[in-house]
Amino acid sequence: MVLPAQASLPAIDSQGRSLPTLAPMLKLVTPAVVNIATEGRIRVQDNPLLQDPFFRFFFNVPEQAPRVRRTQSLGSGVIIDAKKGYIMTNNHVIDKAVSITVTLQNDKQLSAKLIGTDPESDIAVIQVPAEDLPTALPLADSDQLQVGDFVVAIGSPFGLGQTVTSGIVSALGRRGLGIEGYEDFIQTDASINPGNSGGALVNLNGELVGINTAILAPSGGNIGIGFAIPINMAKQIMAQLVQYGEVKRGHLGIGVQDLTPDLAKAFGIQQQEGGAVVVQVIENSASAKAGIEIGDVITKVNDKPVRDAGDLRNVIGLLRVDQKVKLSVLHDGEERTTTLAITEPEETTIIGEKLSEKLSGAVFSPINEGSPMFNQSEGIYVITIAAGSPAARAGLRKGDVIVSVNRAPVNDFDSFENALQKSNRGILLNVRRGDTALFIIIQ
Repeated sequence: MVLPAQASLPAIDSQGRSLPTLAPMLKLVTPAVVNIATEGRIRVQDNPLLQDPFFRFFFNVPEQAPRVRRTQSLGSGVIIDAKKGYIMTNNHVIDKAVSITVTLQNDKQLSAKLIGTDPESDIAVIQVPAEDLPTALPLADSDQLQVGDFVVAIGSPFGLGQTVTSGIVSALGRRGLGIEGYEDFIQTDASINPGNSGGALVNLNGELVGINTAILAPSGGNIGIGFAIPINMAKQIMAQLVQYGEVKRGHLGIGVQDLTPDLAKAFGIQQQEGGAVVVQVIENSASAKAGIEIGDVITKVNDKPVRDAGDLRNVIGLLRVDQKVKLSVLHDGEERTTTLAITEPEETTIIGEKLSEKLSGAVFSPINEGSPMFNQSEGIYVITIAAGSPAARAGLRKGDVIVSVNRAPVNDFDSFENALQKSNRGILLNVRRGDTALFIIIQ
C-alpha cells in the first residue's frame, strides 16, 4: 500500500524561522507525472474537384495518392499502476498518434502503446514497460472535495519540462461547457497551460484528485480558470478501457430535462434541491418495463442525489451494460424506488451506403441518450462525411442534424430509411446547423 506524502513544515532555517513548504510532498509525487510526446499523420484536404472522377476524366487529371501531413503533440500523463505500466492521460493528447513517447522525470524515454481511449470523457490509457517505473500516485476520493481545498497542478506546459502550480478548488460539478460529451469538472485557479493536459491535480496529501484537461482562455492564455476531470469519474472510465479497449455505455431508455421551479409547480410537487424530469420513455426499454412514466422526477441514483439532467447522464454514462441501478423517483408527488438493469443501446451508427448510394461516404447516428446532441435536437446526426462524396459536394457537413428527408420528419433509423424511399429522383434534406437551418439537395 502506498502511503500519501503530506505537505509539512521544514526544519528551522538558518535564521530560526519555520517556513511552510510543499517540497516534501512533491518529491514523492512528481516522479509519477510524465511528459507525453506524440507523432501523427493527418490527411491533407484536397480540392473537392480533384476527387470527382468526371472532373479528372475530362481534364485528364491523373490519380494522386492522398497527401499527409506530419503532426506533433505534447502533453502530460499520470502513472496509475506502476506494476502494469498503466498511464492515464487525455484523449486529445494522443488522438491520431502513430507513435507515443513517454519521458520520465529522470529523462528516461519509453515507447508507449495505446490501451484504449474515450473521446466522450477525454480519457485515454497508455502502457509502457513497467521496469524501473516510479511509484504510482495514490488516488483520492474526489467526491470528498470541497470548494476552497488547496490543490496542486503538475504537468509539462509549453514543453518546458515538469512544472508545479498551486491554487484552490474554485468550483465543483462544472458542466455544459461543450468541452466534452460527459462533463463534471473540478474548476481550479491553479495554472493549467498548454502541455498540462493529462497531468495531475493533487491535494496536499499528494493524492490524485483529478486529471487536468482544459482551460477557459478567451485571450489565449491562462486567466485562472482551469478544469480537471474528477479521478472518481476517470478511474471508472479507465477500468473499462483496460478491460475492453473502449467504454461500453448503456442507457436507461429515457429522455430527461432539468427540474426547474416552474416545472415543479406545474407538476404540483415541492421543489427539490435537484432532479431530472422524464420527458421521453423509449418503448420496451428497461425504464418502460420498470413503470417509469413521462413527468416522473428522478431524484437519486444508487442513493446519490441527482442535481439535474446532466448529472443523471454522467452517472448513467459511467455504468456498464447489465449493471443494476436503483432509482429514486417522484411519481405524482410520491417517492418510490425501483431497480433496473442498464441496457445496451440499439445500433448507434449506420453507414450511408446501406441507405442510398447518394449518401455514400457519410456515417449517421440517431440522437439518443448517448449522443452529445441529446435533449438539444431531434433528428439524425451526421458523425462523419468523406471529402468528395456526393453528400459532401452537395453541402452536408459533419455535425449537421437532419430533421427531415423529402419533407418527412426523421428521428430514428426506421423513419430515416422510410423517408429516403419516398423519392427516386433526388434527396431533399432539411438540416439544422448550429443556430441556422437550410435545405440540401443531393442528386
